[in-house]
Amino acid sequence: MDITTKNTAAPPPMSQPTQAERKRAARGATRPGDRIFLGLSRGSGILLLTIMAAIAVFLTYRAVLAISEDEGNFLTTFEWNTGTQPPVFGIAVLAFGTVVSSIVAMVIAVPIAVAIALFLTHYAPRRLSGPIAYVIDLLAAVPSIVYGLWGALILVPQLNGLFSWLDAYFGWTGIFDWQGGPPRSMLTVGILLAIMILPIITNVSREVFRQVPQAQEEAALALGATRWEVIRMAVLPFGRSGVISASMLGLGRALGETMAVATVLSPSFDIQASLLDPGGGTFAQNIASKFGEADTFGRDALIASGLVLFVITLLVNGAARAIIARRKEYSGANA
Repeated sequence: MDITTKNTAAPPPMSQPTQAERKRAARGATRPGDRIFLGLSRGSGILLLTIMAAIAVFLTYRAVLAISEDEGNFLTTFEWNTGTQPPVFGIAVLAFGTVVSSIVAMVIAVPIAVAIALFLTHYAPRRLSGPIAYVIDLLAAVPSIVYGLWGALILVPQLNGLFSWLDAYFGWTGIFDWQGGPPRSMLTVGILLAIMILPIITNVSREVFRQVPQAQEEAALALGATRWEVIRMAVLPFGRSGVISASMLGLGRALGETMAVATVLSPSFDIQASLLDPGGGTFAQNIASKFGEADTFGRDALIASGLVLFVITLLVNGAARAIIARRKEYSGANA
């Protein structure tokens, strides 16, 4: 009996479409709404880059006009006399004050903000975490001038005791040496800025900690870890890039804060070794206080200082981006 065998040979392989063919097919299958959305998204990105470039060109042009007539060293001069002939001005005091006050604010605000975020997400009951989070959200919406008035009327008079204590126990360091003047110093500015940026860092950190995979926390608990060990081994590593991003947002506000700083600081163009002695200044505070009475050349000089603040902000954001990029496993931006 003859048995007819079936042909079991594999069919010839189909040719794979080229990259150009796939692109053409994708363009043909794209709906009009998708094309419109793609165009709007691309246009928004190009518009943002154009605006940033226009700001940089404007600041650079006006800064060159002022710096070309400056008789002092723009980076190291401890004066700001744009109305004299010849004009002499520099940003040494402003750069020092801006950096120092922002560092003080970050040192105070970041640990407290992270602790509050951890408390709201992992310790506080729901009926308590909700109202606290709502109040923190409201604090983020308070205008800076309100913070400044509160700082001048409430905070500054209450800092005499703190300054006396710091001088008594840490005055030997020189950083906390107090000569008994009004507490309108860089430390005061740093404390006020810390209060202002605290809601921003707390809110972003809280949302990041909420995204920690529940399976990781349950696995750590199943292995016998305590709640703090769960936070240390699972929550904090996962949210590290988010906390860095939140801190950079807060730092950006601290660097550019104007009215609150101008309200509580006694500005002067000298650098004090102690954080408790009045004096110093910041870029934003100097621009706000002198812009109204400045002539055309004086405004160009202030714009030159604004260019330096613009560059500092870009460098800070670039550094934050580089730090986050090193944690690719936790950074959604690198996905």
